[in-house]
This record gives sequence, structure tokens and C-alpha cells, in this order.
Amino acid sequence: MKIRKLIYLLIIAMIMTGLFSCATIPKGAVAVTPFNKEKYLGKWYEIARLDFKFEKDLNNTTAEYSLNDNGTIKVKNQGSKFVGADNVAMLKVSFFGPFYSGYNVIAIDDDYKYTLVAGASLKYLWILSRETNIPMAVQDKYLKIAEEVGYNTNNLVWVKHDK
Repeated sequence: MKIRKLIYLLIIAMIMTGLFSCATIPKGAVAVTPFNKEKYLGKWYEIARLDFKFEKDLNNTTAEYSLNDNGTIKVKNQGSKFVGADNVAMLKVSFFGPFYSGYNVIAIDDDYKYTLVAGASLKYLWILSRETNIPMAVQDKYLKIAEEVGYNTNNLVWVKHDK
């Protein structure tokens, strides 16, 4: 009976460890450093993404980032927090409760107008802009960076902004 209970507790511990300590950035990707969180705040338009169930068939998608009193970043009604120092662009994003996922700025221009964001794995990638479009030179640069990390950019969904 004690062995059974011990095995049960070990399994639960392994599951919880997997949920709370999984990698937050794909192998080969590097978060932007230094990162200025104040310059990152504000409205971003989603230009392209690897589609997943929570954004399936969505267009006109935006994200509004603001600073909480405790220094974490609020994303509309979802929160995010820094993985380490707040001058390294590695965040964990929570969509509900204590469950976080990787949100890693792996490229951003000096003016913080365009950014390339990697999720925790090669299943999640976003290109964001302060405007509803992005210059072709920036797009090409970000696609090249994503491909070098290992992303299949042919699967990107290019978001329409028509409203």
C-alpha cells in the first residue's frame, strides 16, 4: 500500500514539474537583450502567426500590453511575467490561473515598431507591428530569423486587418 501511494505521489510530482518548469524558448532561439519593457507597452497588430486553436480563423487581431503595479505585463485580460531579469525579453504568458507558456521576443527593431515573437516551441510564432502592415524588408528579415531557428514559415497565417 505504501509503495502504491509513493508511486502515485511520484507520478503527480513529475506531471506538476512538467507543467511548471517546461522550456520557455525553442532551442536555437535567443531572447532580445537588452529589452526595454516600457517601449514594448501599447498596442500591437498581429501580422502573421502559426495558427492554433485559440486563434483559429481570427483576423483583425491585436494585443494591448500595459504594466501592472507589481512590474508584470498585462496583455488585455491575460497576464505575463518575466522569466528572469526584466531587461531580457523572455516572458511567461498566462491565459488562465497559474499555467504559463513561453513568450519570447527574438527580434525587434530599435524603435520597437516590429517584433518577432517565439512561443515555447516551434508550434508558436508571431510577427507583430505597431501598424496593420509591415515593410517587406522587415518581413523578409524576420522570416529568415524564424527559419534559422527551425520554424516552417510556409505555415504562417497572414492576418487581415480590414476593420
